[in-house]
Amino acid sequence: MDLEAVRTFIAVAEGGRFQGAAADLSITQQAVSKRVAALERGLGVRLFTRAPRGAELTIDGRAFLPHARELLRVAERAVASVRPGRRPLRVDVLNSRGAQSGLMRGFHQAYPDLDLDVVMLFEIGTAIAALRSGAIDASFRAVAAPGPPLPEDIESVRVLDEPLQLLTGPAHALAGARSVTVAQLAGHRIWMPGLVPGTEWAAYYDDLVAAFGLTIEATGPNFGSDALLDTIADTPALATFMGEHTRLIWPAGHDLRRIPVTDPTPVYPHSLLWHRDNPHPALATLRAHLAATTAGHGTAGTWVPGWVSPR
Repeated sequence: MDLEAVRTFIAVAEGGRFQGAAADLSITQQAVSKRVAALERGLGVRLFTRAPRGAELTIDGRAFLPHARELLRVAERAVASVRPGRRPLRVDVLNSRGAQSGLMRGFHQAYPDLDLDVVMLFEIGTAIAALRSGAIDASFRAVAAPGPPLPEDIESVRVLDEPLQLLTGPAHALAGARSVTVAQLAGHRIWMPGLVPGTEWAAYYDDLVAAFGLTIEATGPNFGSDALLDTIADTPALATFMGEHTRLIWPAGHDLRRIPVTDPTPVYPHSLLWHRDNPHPALATLRAHLAATTAGHGTAGTWVPGWVSPR
């Protein structure tokens, strides 16, 4: 359906005159007549009758008018959904409780008037494809896990190094420690059922194991963080790693302990990725906000895998 013809029909219906619609739309009266006639032919009905006072809607015209207005509203929303500056900024994070979500919550609090969509894509290949297609505007990832380098049109900046903490139940051998060194973790079972081979976070923990001789078990199904916390609370032989900024809530009876890891402190590197030609104005605002509010990276006494981007 020709939306300009629909727009012309609405102008005539609201003003009651072809001449007035022509003036409103900055076209000739003849063009108005042609558009309305074409619309009537397409619909197979008469929309107006000529009257001494101008053009009056027929029964079919009155029936069509609210739908015509909705057609224009839908068209305007469709254009706004893809027009930079009009559509929400779409940002990919790994999960809803991690540091990346926390960074985006802070951004939203600082800029509450900016429209924002937060999505969760699973692996880095999917995220890069979405960046290149324009499906998302930015993604938080660990750059770059062993594998193909980032495409030349994808840029990244390291925004946050998140210290790891050991999470134990009250009966674990290390539960009373105020901090533990990486060497003290050797021989302890660290259970992380969410590790998926081929992901950047699995590559990170593989290198952590290799560097310090740790034992990380990824056996069993991943039933989510609540089930993980239940198991850690009830099993003295098991502990797990959590990021310092990961938001956790558990029943008081669990009495879980979050223990800093030191000497060195393993940190998980969060980087922001985006397509270099993305014109969305809020993307620049996000980058500036992260640069001003995050603590940076490369602090002395920390550890990251050798493949992590230094930028």
